[in-house]
Amino acid sequence: MVLVESKTISFDDFITWLPEESSCRYELRDGEILEMPKPRGKHSEIAGLISGKLFLEITRLGLSYLTPRESIVKSLDGTSGYEPDVIVLDKAALAQDLHWEAESIITQGSSVKLAVEVVSTNWQDDYAVKQIAYQALGIQEYWIVDHLGLGGRTFIGHPKQPTISIYYLIDGEYDLHQFRGAELIHSPTFPELELSIDLLSLIS
Repeated sequence: MVLVESKTISFDDFITWLPEESSCRYELRDGEILEMPKPRGKHSEIAGLISGKLFLEITRLGLSYLTPRESIVKSLDGTSGYEPDVIVLDKAALAQDLHWEAESIITQGSSVKLAVEVVSTNWQDDYAVKQIAYQALGIQEYWIVDHLGLGGRTFIGHPKQPTISIYYLIDGEYDLHQFRGAELIHSPTFPELELSIDLLSLIS
């Protein structure tokens, strides 16, 4: 994660600045542009597997959802913009999200059925910064897939081990459930989905 520009800019200016083609991806944090390395290797494979499994489940159930390759989630206060590793969007709700069609920007939490972050070395972003931002925006369900057990003890316990943390919005606050080893996750949005951290960890 590298600070690109020290001066603060608006969200609209950030969207205008974003390069169309880049070997990196960028996020806006409190008005500052940060360069984020694109997922590679195992990180990319895990994100791809999750996206594929979610797509198959959406298709099987005939749901009016989509899993776009790229999107920017605008924070509630408008000073930040995040690009989840995987995102599931509600097509009907997107009709009310006026910046989606032209710019792939999500401004309404109701548009997002599920956001997923695969943990890298900057795990604090996923467990603290993004969890707070996604809850404030009203994103219904948020997964943190920590396949290497990198998160702090406060977040995944001690001894640290690979964990999938699922946050689900109840009365405006996230309720947390964690899954380890071969234990199948329980996703309120996709209750029949069969997925475990062990399954993800089998990726070579």
